[in-house]
Parts: sequence; structure tokens; C-alpha cells
Amino acid sequence: MRKVLAVAAMLGVCVWFCPMSAGAAKGSSRARATVDPRSYMHGIGAASDGQGGTWVFFSSSGLPPRGPGRDRNWTHDVYVARWSPQQFSLDKPRIFISRPEAQEPVSIAQNDTGNVMVTFEDGWNTPNEVSQRYGVYTSDLQAVKPYPVDVKSGGHSGHAAAVGSRFIVFYSDDWVDGGGADNLGTGNGVYLKTYDADGTLQQSVEVAPRVREWWPMIAGSPTRALLMWQQYVPGATYARLKSAVFNPDDGTLSDARVLSPSLRYYTYAAAYVPTLDRFLVVATGFDGKGFAQLLDATGATTATLACMPASVRESSIMVAGDHAYVPAQDGRLLDLKLAPTSIELAGTQRSPVKWGEVGSLGLVKSPTTLHWVTLTQQGPKEAEFDLKAMRPASAADRCTR
Repeated sequence: MRKVLAVAAMLGVCVWFCPMSAGAAKGSSRARATVDPRSYMHGIGAASDGQGGTWVFFSSSGLPPRGPGRDRNWTHDVYVARWSPQQFSLDKPRIFISRPEAQEPVSIAQNDTGNVMVTFEDGWNTPNEVSQRYGVYTSDLQAVKPYPVDVKSGGHSGHAAAVGSRFIVFYSDDWVDGGGADNLGTGNGVYLKTYDADGTLQQSVEVAPRVREWWPMIAGSPTRALLMWQQYVPGATYARLKSAVFNPDDGTLSDARVLSPSLRYYTYAAAYVPTLDRFLVVATGFDGKGFAQLLDATGATTATLACMPASVRESSIMVAGDHAYVPAQDGRLLDLKLAPTSIELAGTQRSPVKWGEVGSLGLVKSPTTLHWVTLTQQGPKEAEFDLKAMRPASAADRCTR
């Protein structure tokens, strides 16, 4: 994005916490010798193929990833690969959506009819440097409302979830220079739009309009969506983590709550836990310690794990029954045992691959085995975890010594 190129030129750097994702960071470089890892790959999601397999989507600058071009622009395409529990690795990925400039980070939602929404920030053919765009497809990837459809020209950093048959895209808009990570600025508000099962717009909601709040994340239940985003704290190098619950049936939005007063920028995720009818939030504080909370349908916290190993930026939460699995920054996978009013760090296991910080995704291979895909500058890396081999969490893991 040209505006941020100017900022980067003034500063001489653009570390990987660059402002937006595809558009804002497109073309920006990191302190001379190192490029932003998101310029290689950024964003991953999955959907059922309706036949016992899974489509895994990700954004990548070629395979193997090339990184930024000579003009420093990003050129991600959206790739898709099929996986099934009988496989040790993904099928060969193929390009699903390709245009000049970057389509990233891809976010995937699948509604209860089986339709799949694919959304991302797009740098192609837009009057506002970037646009949040989407397409809707059947479970066998036939077009229902094909890309490119604008969520918002100038929108960015969007993520999608399904609530029943509806789709919800939660996105940021506009940019404010200065402050934020590495003084490169912040978004200027978060907004959402709801769509029917075929991707037709139903309503728009201003969640936190025209304020320095951005990087929206979302998780969907059968009836509600949990919204999460970060709020700029003037003069600080951390953010506040905020949340609200949206009901698409009647369009109501709960009051926003602060889940953490001092968040490490961008390091948070959410997932719905069907067996408990709870939302799980995992994040990392500015102090470098991770934490987790369970929230009910009203957005109230019903359980808290106040301290655990730090989570990995942009890693998904893998939910399986009453357990959730989360990559940790120290190279392990964490096992969280969940109950409606409690969260326990039940175990850990060393990962055979280094976690990438631009997207990781867990898939259930069997009741005792998980398959993970993590995005890196070298391409997707895959690993399997035998849940029977989990080691008990230590006192240090539980922050009790």
C-alpha cells in the first residue's frame, strides 16, 4: 500500500507488525536485511468438502513462496488443497483465486447449508488501495456468488464466521498514521456485515466506528458471533483486547468489554466450543504470559485461566469435544481441558515443526491424533500429534512457581 510505503521510508523500517495485512503491508520491508514474513504466506482456513474430507485454504506468494517482488509489492494468491484423515499430508495445492497484487490473509467460514465464504483483503483493481472482498461457493467449490464482491472498498483485515445459515464478515476500515505497533499506525474502527446463505447482503453494523480500534477476529455459534479486536492505548506499546457479542437474528450488539487491559499486539484468537455452548478466547498479554477465557452467549466470562505459556500470533484454536489445542511460542502444543466454569492446562507436547506466526490450523485425524498445518517462509509445514503422548503441564507452565 503506497501510504505505508511512505511511512516505512520515513522510518527506515517496517517490522512484521506492519499496519494492515495485504494492502497496508504490501510493498513494505523489514529493517533492510529482513522482510515481513507475511509477504511470503499469510492466512489459513478450512471447510468440509461434504465427503469426509477438508478443504484447506491459504494465501501464498507462489509455492514455494517468493516473498515480495522486486517492486516490494506483495503478490499472494489464494490456494486450496484437500486433506482427509487417511492422509499424512495435504494434496498438492492449486490456485483458487489469482489476481495481480495480494489477496490475503484469507479467512474461511462455512454455514449450516455447507456453503463456504472466502474473504480477504485485496490489493487488485480498487480505488482505495485495498478492499475487503469475498466469494461464496458450495462445499465442492462451485460458485454461488463468486469473487470479486466487495464487503467494503477501503476495508481491510477482515475475518469471517458463520452463524447458522448466515455469514458475518468483521472488518476494519481506514487507517490512522502513527502509534500502534512500531509507530506505523492503527485502523480507524471495526464494522460488520451479515449475508444470507448465498452471500447476499442483509445488514451493516458499526461496532466501533471511526476510533483507533482494529484487527477484528470473529467466532460463530449457531445463534451468536463473538467479536474481538484491539484498541489503541495512547503512548503505550500494548493494546486493550475488547469483545462484544452480536445476534444476527435481531441485529443486536452487546456492550463492548475489555478482556485484557494490556495485550501483545495481534496475538489473540477465538473459537466456539459446541459441547459447552461457550466461546473460548486465547491471547497473550504484554507481559509475555498467555491467558484463556470462556465466554457465554451474552459475552460474560464464565471461566479464566489467568496464566499459561504464551500463544502464537495468528494461530487457530483447535476444538475437539471438551478440549482445545493451542500452539505455544516456546514450540509446544498446549492441551486445555474445558468445563463451563473452568479451564485447566492439562498437558503439552513438543511440536516437530517450528510454528509459523502467519497462520496455523489444526485438523482432527482421529480421536487421539491431530494434524496441524503451519505457514512459514519456506511454505506450509505439517505435523501430527499423538494426544496419548501429552506430558503433564509443569508448575512453571501453570505459573505456580
